[in-house]
Amino acid sequence: MSEVPDQLLFTEDHEWLRLEDDGDVTVGITDHAQAALGELVFVEVPETGAEFAEGDACAVVESVKAASDVYCPLSGEVTEVNEALADEPELVNSSPYEDGWIFRLRPTDATVLDEMMDAEAYERYLAELED
Repeated sequence: MSEVPDQLLFTEDHEWLRLEDDGDVTVGITDHAQAALGELVFVEVPETGAEFAEGDACAVVESVKAASDVYCPLSGEVTEVNEALADEPELVNSSPYEDGWIFRLRPTDATVLDEMMDAEAYERYLAELED
């Protein structure tokens, strides 16, 4: 079973979100997603300052198996990217919820976070996918 931390929010596209004290939202892919992809060999992060609408493809994670888009879970402006992933894309595999975060976003409308799944709902969603 995949690790699903209680303090995070989740999307059906297997992104996780963490609301930071300054109002920004840190985004990465879930343990489930990284396990399904396999060993990552490349992560293309978005540009700092880029603006995305909810649902836009904003980053790419590439493994030995496949390349997959990462979708922006809410509209906003990218405020920071995880530069370490350029040299160590495997951080997403080894530490998806800590060192393997992909980008931080200043949301246009943070109320969208209320529509995200909490850990319990995401675990139910994963269970439904396995059925």
